[in-house]
Amino acid sequence: MGGCIALALVTGLCGRLQSGFRVASYLYLLIVLIQSLAGDFFSSIAVALAAAGCLDYFFTDPLHSFTIGKGMDAVAVLAFLTTALVVTRLVLRAEAKAASAARQRELLDGLFRLSQRLLAMKPLAAGAEFLEPFLGIFGSTAICLFVADTSELHSAGVSQSGLAKRTRDAFIADTDADDSGLGISVRRLQVAGRVIGAIGFEGLERPQAAGGPLAALAAMRLERARALRDASEAAAAAQTEVYRSAVLDALAHEFKTPLATILAAAGGIREAGPLVPEQSQMADIVEAEAARLGGLTSRLLRMVRLDSEEVKPRMELVDVSSIVGQLVQQCQRRSPDRQITFTPAGGREAMADPELLRLAVTQLMENACKYSQPGSIVTVGLEKEADDLAIRVSNDGSSISPADQRRIFERFYRGASTSHLAPGSGLGLYVARKIAAAHGGQLDLESPAGAGDVTFRLTIPALKAEADYVVTTV
Repeated sequence: MGGCIALALVTGLCGRLQSGFRVASYLYLLIVLIQSLAGDFFSSIAVALAAAGCLDYFFTDPLHSFTIGKGMDAVAVLAFLTTALVVTRLVLRAEAKAASAARQRELLDGLFRLSQRLLAMKPLAAGAEFLEPFLGIFGSTAICLFVADTSELHSAGVSQSGLAKRTRDAFIADTDADDSGLGISVRRLQVAGRVIGAIGFEGLERPQAAGGPLAALAAMRLERARALRDASEAAAAAQTEVYRSAVLDALAHEFKTPLATILAAAGGIREAGPLVPEQSQMADIVEAEAARLGGLTSRLLRMVRLDSEEVKPRMELVDVSSIVGQLVQQCQRRSPDRQITFTPAGGREAMADPELLRLAVTQLMENACKYSQPGSIVTVGLEKEADDLAIRVSNDGSSISPADQRRIFERFYRGASTSHLAPGSGLGLYVARKIAAAHGGQLDLESPAGAGDVTFRLTIPALKAEADYVVTTV
């Protein structure tokens, strides 16, 4: 309407001033350009055609007649129409980009406010408390969260379209789903390529655009909570281990003095006068058990120190077969109700710390006796394997569950199926493995899952024969 009025005014003005074709055409073109800036195709085309008609009727010879399609008239029509189309298209494109930018800005503003609310939440918030900040964002009326680790489904708001089932199904099918008609967006939660759950939104104004960023914020928040929880548990576990080591150290030190007193008292009784055989036998038992308890205390103290320090063996040439044979004899005396045998074979010598080696092998033997039934067979073998000496300690009639097999070398870990059979600190195997590693060897569990026996294999590098060092030349 405004363009037509402008055309009428320009036509009247140019007629009164007796302006020619050139001035009128410029003014008409300006009106078409201004009209096209409104971004309406139909009104722009109408004004362009009206301008061409006025130019032809009032300013082209013969005046007051239509001769469109000849000469300059056709050029004018084409120019007006082209201007209207091009300018209108550019205006519409600019408006579309401006609208898209406004929507994007609105999306970013909403996500920024949501991220602020998430950061202000309690670090370990879960369930409905976790979902509360998402409710109402971009028009959402219901939210469901499925957590893969716990297989739990949490909801907030009221769903009218079975959002909980959609969310669970999206995780199981490992796919995202959007329903623009219902404003539903269900997305998987991914962290470092790993799917940790799924989240669904209902009532979103733009589900396809908002679903992805919202899911990313939810995944980030879940992962942050998990990391904080793991860090808290790790710190608590580390503190517990520090306290436990301190307690074990203190107990070991406190036992030393009363044990020394008991041994001194037993020796004093023996020297006080002649004893009848029964009294002499009891004195022997007191001395033997006190000495045994003193050895256990010293070994516990040594293991606690090895646990808290780096193992630094003092290497020397040792006869491994002789050391293991002596330990077998000691174990036979302490556990007469077990059938303990020793089978040496292969190489015998190695560079090792004899004290640390005794500690590691003693731990394996005592475990074999402690966690087997009376009458069980305990076998100790020494073999040469390539460049290593392998010490195998086996016992029959028992087994280690697959769950415990993965953790038996951890500090202070005691299997649920064996912790009630005998007391222990949970440090023995951990320290024994540290000793093996310090010698350049290793300690492994060889028993297959479900087997009726338990076999540990400790290896250390064997002493190379002189022939190994000879360089042969041809």
